[in-house]
Amino acid sequence: MRPIPLPTGPEQESVWDYPRPPAVEAIDARVTVEFGGVVLVDTSDVVRVLETSHPPVYYLPLTAFAPDSVAPGRGASFCEFKGAARYFDLVAGGRRAERAAWEYPSPSPGFEVLVGRIAVYAGRVDRCTVDGETVVPQPGGFYGGWITHHVVGPFKGGLGSMGW
Repeated sequence: MRPIPLPTGPEQESVWDYPRPPAVEAIDARVTVEFGGVVLVDTSDVVRVLETSHPPVYYLPLTAFAPDSVAPGRGASFCEFKGAARYFDLVAGGRRAERAAWEYPSPSPGFEVLVGRIAVYAGRVDRCTVDGETVVPQPGGFYGGWITHHVVGPFKGGLGSMGW
């Protein structure tokens, strides 16, 4: 059963207005990722994927990450919309976050803009920001959406959301 969307305020989006299949858009925002006491990436070259019931997933250029901070990770997964994903570990400050990021090296048609970009699980690093605001990870640990004050849910990933 579809949940009741929360009301939006000024400058807010409801994830229930996002499309399925998802949309991809470039945005004007500054994004940072911090881990192990190091800023791994600080970029304004940002693309986000918007999918019904999910907070946005932010994709950042792999080339913008600090040298030696991204290492091949184990495993793979498949998205019905974007295709086959592979994972990366993030490494900094003597620490390693396993499977903390992923990419679609050969995405499905319509998602070609994701080539050369990776997304980061906010809950597996120390801090991610969008325009200076610290993001909250999407609930559940499986999905990689970032929650800011600009989006309202309820969000898929938490208890009871499996059938959404």
